[in-house]
Amino acid sequence: MTTASFDLQRVQKIRKAVMGVGILAVVTVAVLTRSAWGTGELHEGLEALGLGMIALCIVGRAWCSLYIGGRKKAEIVDRGPYSVSRNPLYVFSFIGAFGVGAQTGSLSLALLFLALTVVVFWFTVRREEAWLNEAFGAEYASYRARTPRFGLDFSKWRDDGMLEVRPRFFLTTIRDGLVFLLAVPLFESVEHLQNIGWLAPLLHLP
Repeated sequence: MTTASFDLQRVQKIRKAVMGVGILAVVTVAVLTRSAWGTGELHEGLEALGLGMIALCIVGRAWCSLYIGGRKKAEIVDRGPYSVSRNPLYVFSFIGAFGVGAQTGSLSLALLFLALTVVVFWFTVRREEAWLNEAFGAEYASYRARTPRFGLDFSKWRDDGMLEVRPRFFLTTIRDGLVFLLAVPLFESVEHLQNIGWLAPLLHLP
């Protein structure tokens, strides 16, 4: 893959399209199933945990955008969250995906949402890494060697005293992150329709 042929926006559009199809499929599964835990403490506790993870996802993604917004193709960003992980934006997305699935009250569906997101981002990251390796050579190789792909190594933390922020990218990331919150009314509505008998679940999942 040559530097000229790599179109980051196209890759992101494909990723979003695949994610959209996958989410639609998982939501369909959620409509046809129900938490085996009923509406008790485990169900409510998982939903509360999921909501907290969605909030963490939104804040974390916004934090990452302060460092990476508009710079992804121009330089190797290795400060702040990018000093402890090469893809912290995606790591927070994983957290949010689990939180979205947790709004069903089913741990199985929460893990399914998480697995779907990991698979889609895995292929996206592989394409991005190939381009970064070609575009930045030894500089990226050094960064890759000292920084985990998805893990978090806080012993590597580095930051600068000042940061140039690009508001447009920050606000776009906030907007995209808020979409995660749509899971709350969506799955609450599904649960309500199941409770009143308008939707008949075919399977109960833990």
